[in-house]
Amino acid sequence: MIVIEAVDTGCWNAITGQRQVVTVDECVEELRRGDPSLSGYVAVSEQDISRATVLPLPPEAAVAFRLEYPDADRLDPGERDLLALARTLTAEFELCSSDRAAVVAACACGWLDRVVSLEALTASVGARPWRRLRRQHTEKHIGAWRTSLRLENLSQRGRTS
Repeated sequence: MIVIEAVDTGCWNAITGQRQVVTVDECVEELRRGDPSLSGYVAVSEQDISRATVLPLPPEAAVAFRLEYPDADRLDPGERDLLALARTLTAEFELCSSDRAAVVAACACGWLDRVVSLEALTASVGARPWRRLRRQHTEKHIGAWRTSLRLENLSQRGRTS
């Protein structure tokens, strides 16, 4: 969804021109599966896709993520594979997602501080969307999720102390 929204708002080239964007095969296949007959369909071209680095997901990384995060199979397959790949990364990274389940999983993995909204990512590269970003891509929306998850974590720690 992030790539679709970034393409639709004209921010994709700016983002990929200034940041290395990494994805997985499942996300690429999801982008290719879109249905042009649906209302609101956004075409993501092969050229758009080629601006991202597609890394293979080692099978052992997929298994390890499923073992580490019991709700992995409840995630969208693209987000699940992307999070599994993130476990293998040694460099610093940011995770841009508008999927609450993926943000919850990132929190469980200890990556909540790495979760960024598309709005924040777009601003960080100086891009200006052609239209307003949809609500789920805004910093206000993602920030509220991060705050809620932090408060839940504090509450759980208080109960176990």
